[in-house]
Amino acid sequence: MTVPILDLSRSFGDIKPEVFAAMERIFAAQSFILGQEVKTFEGHCDSYLGVPEGSCVGCASGTDALLLALMSVDIKPGDEVITTPFTFFATSGTIARLGAVPVFADVDPSTYNIDIAQAMSKITSRTKVFLPVHIFGQMAPIVGVISELHERGIKVIEDTAQAFGSTRFADGGILRAGTVGDVGCYSFFPTKNLGGCGDGGMVVTCDKDRAERLRKLRVHGSGTTYYHDEVGINSRLDAIQAAILDIKLKHLEEWNEERRKIADYYRLLFKTHDVQEFITAPVELEGNYHIYHQYVVRVREKRDELMEYLNTEGFAVRVYYPLPLHLQPCFAYLGYKAGDFPVSEKLSHEVLALPVFPGLTQSEQEALVEKIAKFFGK
Repeated sequence: MTVPILDLSRSFGDIKPEVFAAMERIFAAQSFILGQEVKTFEGHCDSYLGVPEGSCVGCASGTDALLLALMSVDIKPGDEVITTPFTFFATSGTIARLGAVPVFADVDPSTYNIDIAQAMSKITSRTKVFLPVHIFGQMAPIVGVISELHERGIKVIEDTAQAFGSTRFADGGILRAGTVGDVGCYSFFPTKNLGGCGDGGMVVTCDKDRAERLRKLRVHGSGTTYYHDEVGINSRLDAIQAAILDIKLKHLEEWNEERRKIADYYRLLFKTHDVQEFITAPVELEGNYHIYHQYVVRVREKRDELMEYLNTEGFAVRVYYPLPLHLQPCFAYLGYKAGDFPVSEKLSHEVLALPVFPGLTQSEQEALVEKIAKFFGK
């Protein structure tokens, strides 16, 4: 048996007729950039996320969503942005691209999300933005510090690239990832829970003026063609991506529930095969609705050997992330060194992502965990 880390073809069958019909519609109209398809998708995202009409602004990628968000809150060279070193490069890459300074805080060892208390301790007079990441599909518990951050003049930009559909129960209601802070940023890369057939992203803000500014920033800062209010970037969502994403949005809740059932079955299998002393399952924080963009376990010993063994046996597993951002060569100028963020560094040597996607079968999970048990002599 071989099991991929991700197989998009298994869920595509559910939507294939709708996708092909949408392609015919778009090619008949010959309107490929922004336009009605994007407006329709943005409107449906407004409704899904429970934000005011016009809050969602489609763009070309999740990376651009972060860049646009930072531009929309006027980040300047020398400004400090507090974030996590345990995430994908784009989170800090966009900060550095604008000449601002990434300031790292370590992460929680059980959820892998940023340590809120440590992040708050990093605030200085130069701090302009707090940029938490809802890693692997689970919201960071940022609700309790939003008011204090705003009182101190600090904006909150949520990196929600991996958590479209994730929620947290707080203050007597359900809060959706990306709608809690000032700006939320999403990625629609094909591997995401809500993914297109190429690059795509979205920025969301409940501030009407900021949303309008974001619409200008994504088209070179232009409100009227050939007239530019400021220098923006070229980051437009195309019609084909929007149409496919709009179709997939209708299935997202069902697919996220399937991922949660897969996660539950992994936990049961770990217990059944008595590998819990070697494998630590991901923790879902109380009050959270984890959508398991990735199912990331901790392997207490011989992680790399286990990964090589499983891959050789036909079970695709991967490491997210093998080198924390504070130790990346391009960020050497920040002056961080090994040992500065011990949790992130320890995770980089222990985490392992197992297959999790709609259509993954229980027999495939059973075969994978049996191999893990065999590796550890169980």
